[in-house]
Amino acid sequence: MKVLVTGAAGYVGCSLVPKLLKAGHQVAAYDIMYYGAEGLTPAKGLEIIKADIRDTAAFAEKARGCDAVIHLACISNDPSFELDPALGKSINFDCFEPMVLAAKKAGVKRFIYASSSSVYGVSEQPDVDETHPLKPLTDYSKFKALCEEVLSRHRAPGFTTTVIRPATVCGYSPRTRLDLSVNILTNLAVNKGLITVFGGSQKRPNIHIDDISDLYVQLLQMPAAKIDGGVYNAGYQNHSIAELARMAKKVVESEFPDRAPIAIVASPTDDLRSYHVSSKKIADELGFAPRRSVEDAMRDLCRAFKAGKLPDSLDNPRYFNVRVMKAASAQPA
Repeated sequence: MKVLVTGAAGYVGCSLVPKLLKAGHQVAAYDIMYYGAEGLTPAKGLEIIKADIRDTAAFAEKARGCDAVIHLACISNDPSFELDPALGKSINFDCFEPMVLAAKKAGVKRFIYASSSSVYGVSEQPDVDETHPLKPLTDYSKFKALCEEVLSRHRAPGFTTTVIRPATVCGYSPRTRLDLSVNILTNLAVNKGLITVFGGSQKRPNIHIDDISDLYVQLLQMPAAKIDGGVYNAGYQNHSIAELARMAKKVVESEFPDRAPIAIVASPTDDLRSYHVSSKKIADELGFAPRRSVEDAMRDLCRAFKAGKLPDSLDNPRYFNVRVMKAASAQPA
């Protein structure tokens, strides 16, 4: 297929694009490049496009001749969104329906949308499945839920739509984020020898970056009828933040014996999101089962630190979405 990936230069995009190319697809990597394009390696079959998804005409032109769109692009995470709510809404919601309609008109056959498991908000249920009411707590997650509704309205014969609600992604990517729970804890353990846990009891579902990017590749290979209209949680392990901190301590002390013992300290938080996500539906209906653990993600990050792939990881803004967005908002228009 020819596949247009929005947000292709982002954390998941930089893991996904090489896998799509390896699977034999042509890829149009479409990204505004707020975080740069360093994570994308030029290759045969890859077109790197610096463009804004809010520019519907530009998107429509690049969507022509594409068989599928995988829509990853967004202002990703609540703090980045809250820096400039108007910007966040324009990127995460306002342009979404025009983009879907443009893709449909351009002859795109499949539209895969990366939503978020944060659409569930806070839940005491032991396993939150796709029938659970959506109770988003923030504008970021609210607009994710609203985009799901928009996409479902435009599903039609010949235009297959699929929604994935990923758990929190973790692990190494050519454009690694170090502002996600597992990655934060591992970075602190390796480079500070001290893990600060904000709260601790909140449960978080997680998924290895290689598993979520593998899923998007597999969705392209599945019969359209099998995935059409599907809404799926995609997670692997559910752990509390305190459990994740203990895991990071154990893994890093094993990988870096000279850093032991690593201390853990607790701090209060107003981040109340807590949910235990079930991914039974995607396993039963699509046969998808993640193969990599949270500990695997932590070990991958440790190897990247050892190899010098993540220099200045505590201070360089490139690893932290909110810092990059702050710098961008400070630039004159």
